[in-house]
Amino acid sequence: MRSRITRELRHNASLAGPIVLAQVAQVAMGFTDTVMAGRISPLDLGAIAVGVNLWILPYLFCVGLLMAVSSMSSHYFGAARFSAIRDLMRQVGWLVLFLGVLSVGAIWLMIRGLGLLNLEGGIREATAAYVHAVAYGLPAVIGYLALRFLSEGIGYTKPMMVIQLIALAANVVGNWVFMFGRLGFPAMGAEGAGWATALVMWLQLALLLGYIFRHKRYRFIWITPLERRDWGRTRELLRVGTPIAVTLVAEVGMFAAVALLMGTLGVTEVAAHQVALNVAAMAFMIPLGISSATTVRVGHAIGEGRGALVRFRGLVGIGFAASCMMLTASVLFLLPEQIVAIYTRDAAVRALAVQLLFMAAMFQLSDGIQISANGALRGMKDTLFPMGVTLGVYWLMGLPLSWYLGFVREIGPRGLWMGLVAGLTLAAILLVWRFLVLSRRVVSAPASG
Repeated sequence: MRSRITRELRHNASLAGPIVLAQVAQVAMGFTDTVMAGRISPLDLGAIAVGVNLWILPYLFCVGLLMAVSSMSSHYFGAARFSAIRDLMRQVGWLVLFLGVLSVGAIWLMIRGLGLLNLEGGIREATAAYVHAVAYGLPAVIGYLALRFLSEGIGYTKPMMVIQLIALAANVVGNWVFMFGRLGFPAMGAEGAGWATALVMWLQLALLLGYIFRHKRYRFIWITPLERRDWGRTRELLRVGTPIAVTLVAEVGMFAAVALLMGTLGVTEVAAHQVALNVAAMAFMIPLGISSATTVRVGHAIGEGRGALVRFRGLVGIGFAASCMMLTASVLFLLPEQIVAIYTRDAAVRALAVQLLFMAAMFQLSDGIQISANGALRGMKDTLFPMGVTLGVYWLMGLPLSWYLGFVREIGPRGLWMGLVAGLTLAAILLVWRFLVLSRRVVSAPASG
């Protein structure tokens, strides 16, 4: 058993490693935005904090919907149904066009709705300018996501790592040019970070398109006969992907709602929240990568008709993520002052951010378990139950508890984060229980791809 676990950990890590590095590089783009804005003013830092929590919602809806590409293509790849992968991507292309238009429209509505929020002076205008600029890159990043999840589903994860590292370097240069006013451009602060982000999104799409159409490892898809269009795949894509999209938006929406509540407390509070949340998001990339690898490993086992491996691979993935998050929690507990010092020189922001980092350390284990269990369930195409858990636990318990502790009990920012800890912990328990129940059924009656 020990050797089996070791082999599975190696397989999972070989898939998850590049995804983790790619995700860390992606979050590092937010890190560079945050650090560089912190060198300008708390106002620019606060504007990016609020703005990210607006445009991230339509972005994550598209991420969730297109995650179904990874789940479905992993099943088809495990069953060697290459023509089905080709037909799936043809239909995904039309979906990408629709989502691009929809996401930009959602951004315009959000900008107009900023006036309804009781944000402190100056944050609203700076936030609107930042989000307006980012909107021009959303259609490109949606196309990139579709190709990324295809590549992950068939087991190739390294291209996204390389592309994301290039994108990170490009984002730093873009921020330097547009935020601080270099090479003849005016200094635009938070708005400049938005324009840099949009340009990098188009760069990512161009690089991944070039790689896929030139590299021979994808040739097995293109040379297969193009079978008659099967609209059942589109329906399955929506059936599997829509609950994932709702789950992601609901989970991140809870964090976004807390950020907006922070905005009503003041510039210092929202800036400290952004610092702590950015650190937590960086740590979260580790179990997120393991979750994606677990989806692929479980999906391949089902596609190959090896039901006995489904439960084993899922549990190894969940345990792997939990172990990693115990390490990150230890780092946050031991080095909060040193971490916060990287982000800002403002004494008030640093003091509050350190307190929030202790809260972030408390939910590391729960967060790792819930996202990896979610990944195992995605590999089994079970997405409706996680959606119900997210809506019920986060929005009916976590967010009301945050509001109650933060405002009614007047605990403030720490009270808002206590609700996050409670919601993530309960979600982790329910999702692991669900996987244990479903995987037991698959072992006794293996699913087909």
